[in-house]
Amino acid sequence: MRVMAQVAMVMNLDKCIGCHTCSVTCKQTWTNRTGTEYAWFNNVETRPGQGYPRGHEDQEKWKGGWRLKGGRLVPRTGGRARRLARLFANPELPTLDDYYQPWTYDYENLTTAPLGDGIPTAPPRSAIDGHPTAITWGPNWDDDLGGGPDQLAADPLLARMSEQVRLDYECAFMFYLPRICEHCLNPSCVAVCPSGALYKRVEDGIVLVDQDRCRGWRMCVSGCPYKKVYFNHSTGKAEKCTFCYPRIEAGDPTVCSETCVGRLRYLGVMLYDPDRVGAAASVTDEKDLYEAQLGCFLDPDDPEVARAAEASGIPHDWVEAARRSPVHALISRYRVALPLHPEYRTMPMVWYVPPLSPVVDALTGSGHDGEDPAALFGAIDTLRIPLGYLAELFTAGDPGPVEAALCRLAAMRSHMRRVNLGEEQDPRIAEAVGLDEPGILELYRLLALAKYDERYVIPTAYTGSVPDPGGTGAGCSLDGVGGPGMMPDGAEGGPGSDSGVGSGVGSGSGLGSGSDVGLGSGEFDPDAFHAPPTAGSGTSSALRGRVNLLNWNGKGRPDGLFPRARGTVRTEPEL
Repeated sequence: MRVMAQVAMVMNLDKCIGCHTCSVTCKQTWTNRTGTEYAWFNNVETRPGQGYPRGHEDQEKWKGGWRLKGGRLVPRTGGRARRLARLFANPELPTLDDYYQPWTYDYENLTTAPLGDGIPTAPPRSAIDGHPTAITWGPNWDDDLGGGPDQLAADPLLARMSEQVRLDYECAFMFYLPRICEHCLNPSCVAVCPSGALYKRVEDGIVLVDQDRCRGWRMCVSGCPYKKVYFNHSTGKAEKCTFCYPRIEAGDPTVCSETCVGRLRYLGVMLYDPDRVGAAASVTDEKDLYEAQLGCFLDPDDPEVARAAEASGIPHDWVEAARRSPVHALISRYRVALPLHPEYRTMPMVWYVPPLSPVVDALTGSGHDGEDPAALFGAIDTLRIPLGYLAELFTAGDPGPVEAALCRLAAMRSHMRRVNLGEEQDPRIAEAVGLDEPGILELYRLLALAKYDERYVIPTAYTGSVPDPGGTGAGCSLDGVGGPGMMPDGAEGGPGSDSGVGSGVGSGSGLGSGSDVGLGSGEFDPDAFHAPPTAGSGTSSALRGRVNLLNWNGKGRPDGLFPRARGTVRTEPEL
């Protein structure tokens, strides 16, 4: 058995209030630069709706993800020859209008407008070229049905459903869907990149872009079915959600998770068998993809899995983190979390707990007990938004897993209502959904009461040593000799020497003296006193023979600038 680890995320959609705090903090952290005005690594969509970019789920148009061809997985964008033919003119690449025209406002007009009877305004201007623009679309234009029924009718998921959904304002049901890069087990963006710039990290499964190797072909943008890879028009490079890997490496949650108002995000480690991923992504029936991906995950409580994980090089603390992982509990143990569009065959690793609240509201509004289990289980099939819509979103159209997840959530609510009201417990409620009373209580705690350390179980990606409090390493590493970036003890200009380097210009024998900075016959520029020190003539100097061009004014020929001819002896400058 071969074992690999993946840092994954689960979002509880029942808790998302659509405040966009996660989007704003992510924007301020990662995409507040020129060239990324239109890019939102994290965005919150209102469903039903067209999403961002507009209609991104229509893979017949955008050709994202994988498809089966002769039993083999091939990118929807086609083979290498087809991608090569579209290298310089790709019709499957979203345009700026498909995302939205980013804009700002001419606030200066508010303060510089001449006196008059009218109130000055701040007209919108394009954040790309600064010209006046009209606001016709945005990253969440569907928010709270702002687009109206005509916009909602263009939802690609509604177009695939045979059942007609009522789109009247007073009858429509909405829920919020936060989206980030899925950091898939089988990422199509990595497969279609001509330069090999996209890669999946072995240690934690995070998919990143090597900016040095990226050549801006943008095949990754069209190859990603979730459209979570963006093109920076300023640098000419691809950019995407990094899963805040610097924070993950330090054991901290992502910025979107840290700042989430509803506390709906969970982060943890999943162990999986990479040898099963290809077969799981290649199952013939799309409705079997959910179960196939579950079959790739391994139980960290299994001693054999733990031994295989450590034999594969996974640290012991990562195995322990996988055992305590809330993501593993919600996905594999309780099976209330579902993947986003498994039919893309990318094996996504950001999963969602489907929303249940509307079914309770619907029952209560009709005069029934919204928490009665008999009525609740029966009403799940009669959501105002059809169960089929959630199935198209999370299980490739199969309503069975969605209904099972909602029934477990409904059973948890019914059981906890009896507990809170002091009523007699009914064990049949938990048994009806394949759980027991301790399991119901644990699921409730995880979804409703989990603290910070329970929602984010992230092992650090590095090891370190604690300095000896009684030794020279106590305190700041720069307090003693030999710290980071320091020259060895005894070197000219280093700690403990008497060269005067660092004591200021004009200290006698330091940089300000101009007498000896290792430049030989070259002249010293006194204005360059911020430049790092160079070696002098000390017998123990570790920098002997090196030249610091930052201190050279371009005149003369510093000794050591060019290799010495054979047979010549280097002369030391006089002090």
